[in-house]
Amino acid sequence: MNSTPAAAQPHSSRFPWPQVTALVVGAVYFLIGLVGFTVTGFDDFFMHDHDVHLLGFTVNPLHNLVHFAIGLAGAAASTGLRATAVFGWVLAIAYGAVFVFGLFAVSTPEINFLNINWADNGLHLVSAAVGVLVAVGATKIATREGWTDPPRPGTN
Repeated sequence: MNSTPAAAQPHSSRFPWPQVTALVVGAVYFLIGLVGFTVTGFDDFFMHDHDVHLLGFTVNPLHNLVHFAIGLAGAAASTGLRATAVFGWVLAIAYGAVFVFGLFAVSTPEINFLNINWADNGLHLVSAAVGVLVAVGATKIATREGWTDPPRPGTN
């Protein structure tokens, strides 16, 4: 019989929830980027037109490219806790900054090079919060169980 409390036992999953979340976030953003290009095409990368939208979110080719890149980063980062933690912080900081930018850009077409609307701002805020959760969760699990990344050459 094991006397160690369940909370103190190592996580038995090969892919803890922060890694799965990074993969899901990555897959969703990747697909949104791809589908976004079917709406906008590849012309006029910085267009500002609130009539061009995908599910209520305004997009342009640059916005789609950002979604596509975030998607690839999320999928790549889901392979290890260290990469997942970094992805979470990057997601939190980047989307937090884009949220603040969007507060001004929505009503100022001259600077709105991502074609952001209020729905985008809400999604960006939620994405930043998810980034914090993923980063903190990955760090917490890794601190408790040890980082699962392969050792660097020359270290034991």
